[in-house]
Amino acid sequence: MAGSVTFTMIKPDAVGNNHIGAILQKINEAGFRIKAMKYTKLSAEAAGQFYAVHSARPFYNDLVSYMSSGPIVAAILEKDNAVADFRELIGATDPTKAAPGTIRALFAKSIEANAIHGSDSDENAQIEGNFFFSGLERF
Repeated sequence: MAGSVTFTMIKPDAVGNNHIGAILQKINEAGFRIKAMKYTKLSAEAAGQFYAVHSARPFYNDLVSYMSSGPIVAAILEKDNAVADFRELIGATDPTKAAPGTIRALFAKSIEANAIHGSDSDENAQIEGNFFFSGLERF
């Protein structure tokens, strides 16, 4: 059974371009409820820890640098079938391939600066959410 929570992060490019409100509006209009949210800035060390799964990939250092370049908005969202529905809402990683009306089609600048992160599984939603929101029980 698909879970009812997912994790998202509005990335530095979207925050820097003042898209937080418009992105949150799209999330709310899609039926997601915000369970927790915070505006923060990742250190290079924290960004490296969050993206450790990609540490052997050639883009890792650029990703860590980008994700620690400015503030982000981290949030835990709730809705039935949360992970799959949210991945559909945000669209393809490459905004030129994202469906019209998706968050990345509307707000992303490139594959690298793609506006928003969304968990890819129920398990990763728990791990990623707990990275930013310590002290929460299984949400």
